[in-house]
Amino acid sequence: MSTILLIPAPLHEEGLTSLPSYLLDQIKSCQAFFVENERTTRRYFKQLDKSIVIDDYTWSTMGTEESTSLFKKLVKEGLTIGVVSEAGCPGVADPGQELIAMAHEMGCIVHPLVGPSSILLALMASGLNGQQFRFNGYLPIEEKARQKAIIDLEQASRKDNCTQLFIETPYRNNALLTALLKYLSANTRLCIAADLTGPKEWIATKAVSQWKQALPDLHKRQVIFAFKTL
Repeated sequence: MSTILLIPAPLHEEGLTSLPSYLLDQIKSCQAFFVENERTTRRYFKQLDKSIVIDDYTWSTMGTEESTSLFKKLVKEGLTIGVVSEAGCPGVADPGQELIAMAHEMGCIVHPLVGPSSILLALMASGLNGQQFRFNGYLPIEEKARQKAIIDLEQASRKDNCTQLFIETPYRNNALLTALLKYLSANTRLCIAADLTGPKEWIATKAVSQWKQALPDLHKRQVIFAFKTL
């Protein structure tokens, strides 16, 4: 029976200390890897252990028909397969869920390994409601659609007493922050969690009215946004 290992990746290139020590042995136990980005995953593995012979393993980039066919083939051969996303935990705000679903259908053992999740780290540090929360992925880019999404999320936060979390492409962070401060209520508490697990990690939660007094520069930083309204 094939075993599928869900291998976490660092959130930040200097955040290897956030990974558990047993992870290296688990990686070495695999015969094949299905990854979001082969180049960065190879570099990540080499950072863990320079003695790893990368080309001894079968590699495939997720998201293609060829990759899916290869996955099925290797599962039938009973191999131990690692699934690695670009940053964080496979299948959580990252690719991998389709292969994981397929693994269950084929009767594999699916084993999630401990690692950093930017969503949970941001929620933990936000001081917002950790009992009820919702991750919304990316908000719309177009102005009117984004305005509607922000207002709808705030109304849902108030109605359901839940924290709303979302992300943005790093070069559009400042534009999203501007929109949030424009459309959210003044007393809504907004958390900004930037560069989690990295040397410049920075997390702050303030009321929207307070954020308006001094805006941080979030350009090209890895950021999770979260808010909870009263």
